[in-house]
Amino acid sequence: MQEAIYITFDFIFFWETLNKIIGAVPLTLYIACSSMAIGLIIGLTVAIIRLKKTAVLHPLAEFYVSFTRGTPVVLHLYIVYLALPMIWDTVANHYNWAIYSKDVPLHLLVVAALSLTAGAYMSEIIRSGFLAVPEGQLEAAYSVGMTTFQAVYRVIFPQALGASIPGICNLAIGILHGSSLAYLVSLLEVNGVAMMAGSQRWSFLEPLSAAALIYWGIAVLIERAAALLEKRWKTYSGGGVA
Repeated sequence: MQEAIYITFDFIFFWETLNKIIGAVPLTLYIACSSMAIGLIIGLTVAIIRLKKTAVLHPLAEFYVSFTRGTPVVLHLYIVYLALPMIWDTVANHYNWAIYSKDVPLHLLVVAALSLTAGAYMSEIIRSGFLAVPEGQLEAAYSVGMTTFQAVYRVIFPQALGASIPGICNLAIGILHGSSLAYLVSLLEVNGVAMMAGSQRWSFLEPLSAAALIYWGIAVLIERAAALLEKRWKTYSGGGVA
């Protein structure tokens, strides 16, 4: 008769790995926050190009968004991790630069990959936010003597950004989860430390549970911050343009 197999949960090992994983939280937050900040710049630029239908740049922006959203994040990571150093070294050899890919910190490659991912999704979020603003808002701004820059900066952009808060929140959580793939290129962020701890004792349940708890906690904080920002935006938009 086959013996039953029992899976036990070692709480002592769980707390040990939790303490180790907490030390990797700053790196995870750095990767996620940096990727979101750069992605916001990329997304805003791409969204404007697509809305204005700028010649030459518009097809490139459309391809970038379509390709990036249609391929997995792990492929973006590997493409940047493998292709970017090769391109950089080729250019460095041609121009006799003193810095080569081996001198570039690994976390910057991960940030570059996730920034490109975030930028594509962010462009769709921001573009949708701009399209959600009634066209009459721009005409009303002109009627009170605002220039185009003032109208966009003080009227259109705040409303578009406010309407984009839920989407940006979801993207931030997605990029946080995407940062867990960094362990595939030997970067020891939260998931990387958990996997390493699990491989040392060949017991992954406890460290992965600890990592899940940390990811969940950060995601809850992001949701709370987004809810607060959305509430303040509604208060601001309800009071008119300052």
